[in-house]
Amino acid sequence: MHPLVAVLSVSVLAGVTAAIAPISIPKSWTARERDVAEDVTATALAAHVRFLSDDLLEGRGAGSRGDELAMKYVAAQYERLGLKPAGDDGGYLQRFDIVGLKSQVTARPVLVGPKGRLELNPPENLIVAAGSQKDAAKLSDVEVVFAGYGITAPEQKWDDFKDVDVRGKVLLMMNNDPEGDPALFGGKTRLYYGRWTYKYEEAARKGAAGVILIHTTPSAGYPWQVVQTSWNGEEFELPAAGEPRLQVKMWATEDAARELTKLGGFDLDELRKRAESREFKPVPLGVKLSVALKTQVRTQKTANVLGVLEGADKKLSKELVVYSAHHDHLGVKEPKNGDAIYNGALDNASGVAALLAAADGLAEAKPRPKRSILFAAVGVEESGLLGSAYFCQHPIVPAGRIAANINIDGINIWGRTRDVEFTGLGKSSIDSIVIAVAKAQGRTVTPDQFPDRGHFYRSDQFSFARIGVPACYVGRGMDFVGREPGWGRKRVEEYVQTRYHQPSDQMDASWNLEGAVDDVRLLAVVGLRVADAPSMPSWNAGDEFEAARKRALEEVSK
Repeated sequence: MHPLVAVLSVSVLAGVTAAIAPISIPKSWTARERDVAEDVTATALAAHVRFLSDDLLEGRGAGSRGDELAMKYVAAQYERLGLKPAGDDGGYLQRFDIVGLKSQVTARPVLVGPKGRLELNPPENLIVAAGSQKDAAKLSDVEVVFAGYGITAPEQKWDDFKDVDVRGKVLLMMNNDPEGDPALFGGKTRLYYGRWTYKYEEAARKGAAGVILIHTTPSAGYPWQVVQTSWNGEEFELPAAGEPRLQVKMWATEDAARELTKLGGFDLDELRKRAESREFKPVPLGVKLSVALKTQVRTQKTANVLGVLEGADKKLSKELVVYSAHHDHLGVKEPKNGDAIYNGALDNASGVAALLAAADGLAEAKPRPKRSILFAAVGVEESGLLGSAYFCQHPIVPAGRIAANINIDGINIWGRTRDVEFTGLGKSSIDSIVIAVAKAQGRTVTPDQFPDRGHFYRSDQFSFARIGVPACYVGRGMDFVGREPGWGRKRVEEYVQTRYHQPSDQMDASWNLEGAVDDVRLLAVVGLRVADAPSMPSWNAGDEFEAARKRALEEVSK
């Protein structure tokens, strides 16, 4: 425990409000849990964020010099805390290859149909990116087919493709999944079927040449400018391993998609209405697309930064509780308002800061946790959860010995809350632990407040869930102390509209980390309780990831 923590009442760092009043620690927590919590401070959070989001690191683009600096910073913090290196060759870094793809349109996209001709203007109304790791791609007069949601889900008795052959075609698809019927899919809660990554993957499995996803702010969860910035510049993938690939990946604005369907004599709204039914079949639009691009392809290395706090129990120490947070962001791109550095202060310098703060507290636990705890600052999340995916393909222990994943992607920068938001609530036995820890803080646990945005499938906890590891993503609530109802939702929406994946995601004087301290203390105590529990958490019966967990447990029991 740091002696000054107990008497610290106000700590205002340059440019950020670290605390306004003492942050109480529940008396019902054990003395050991209280000691762990006291080492989580606003001062430490702010200091980590300030360094990691500094212009010096140039936005921590994957594989860049700035991201390498971030990784070395995290490794140095692990060493300071006495964490055991868990990377390659006795070090903290788990290196892996990524393939960088930087595409340039060489022949602007042209659409021709019975009703005329349309030339689109990337990136104003269309994004065009390479679908394969090749230096060029060309589509010449390729038929465009409206494929609804582009979903094949036998358990929902849903097949947007039926027996229609879409090989070699370009598929126009809606983002999201059907949400009108609460008995179908997740109702208003988006599943993985609604993610753009799934759409591209499924279309490739069907043999399509390309996909055009229709962007709307409600279906994506963010405005068109986020698509433009996220897909502008170099994209990254893990090296291809023989899986089906598209030739071209595309996004279109809703207005562009509307004009496209008009070329074939169709109404976009009517097509989308038809796609809400199980009986929907793909609709050839009578429109043909031509586009060409060249791509700079390069292979480079990045890394996950892995440090282990070894468990005290001879048997349970062979199992891991994994804290994760991604260290990368978007790097340097085309300037906006004179600023070309995408600092990623909230997304996700703040998450790495929280991971380090939790590590600081847990490393001081006396006695040590029974299970081992892995702190994993993972790379290349912004290009498709690549670092966590690589780790889950090459874990340091078998998946059946990973007790749980606690992922942190952004923290609360707006003050204290009476609640805590749990993305994944209702999926696993971790629920009861989080609820008990929050209750001791005098807080309630609420589910994802934006269920239509599919947050569970958009950050690194999804990689762990796919291999069967019970995972949770817990963070900022919405019921802010001293604020009127709805104030928190307005702050989140404002961030998404103006700062998410923009150069303006920077640390500033408006940050109030009081609530972040509450949240990270909660996460530290949750991890401690999972590490000490007699048995590992489990998925709830019937959960989509339960089968993967059973397979993982069977593997380690052989």
